[in-house]
Amino acid sequence: MKRLDGPHSGVPRRHDTLDRHPTPGGGNSLSHWPDARHPLRVAYNYALIVLARHCPSLTVKNWLYRRLGMTVEAGATVGLEATPDVFWPDLVTVRADAIVGYDATLLCHEFLQDEYRTGEVEIGERAMVGAGAIVLPGVTVGADAQVAANSLVTEDVPEGTTVAGVPAEPIERD
Repeated sequence: MKRLDGPHSGVPRRHDTLDRHPTPGGGNSLSHWPDARHPLRVAYNYALIVLARHCPSLTVKNWLYRRLGMTVEAGATVGLEATPDVFWPDLVTVRADAIVGYDATLLCHEFLQDEYRTGEVEIGERAMVGAGAIVLPGVTVGADAQVAANSLVTEDVPEGTTVAGVPAEPIERD
């Protein structure tokens, strides 16, 4: 079960839901990225993401994202310059009628010193991720939730909740 409530609820935190991949030998885990994902796959992903980021047509943009293995449901819109994870775009789901704003980033991996971690990112139905926001791996933004511009989303956002800040925290709406 994904965490969709308070930090002391007993439900696993984001870090507990990520898949951990230890890396052998010296150097940090990023130096081992070709072992994590084939370089040609990353190059393919990057090329399609660059095209999609600059494409004004939502139909073409969503078609490109689906070629990457992303789940992009009907009516979902991804703004210009938004960036899904270049290594694991297939771990991104954007539900029906959701909006991912201009220059938002959806990350499904994090490279650390001795391991890298991967986790799915889901943007719920009719949810909104504001311009410049960053969503970390393993995070679900619930249905009808809103993430304010330039926020850093480190934990799940419950359905219908508005979050803002670094890190993003729930805010009261008038």
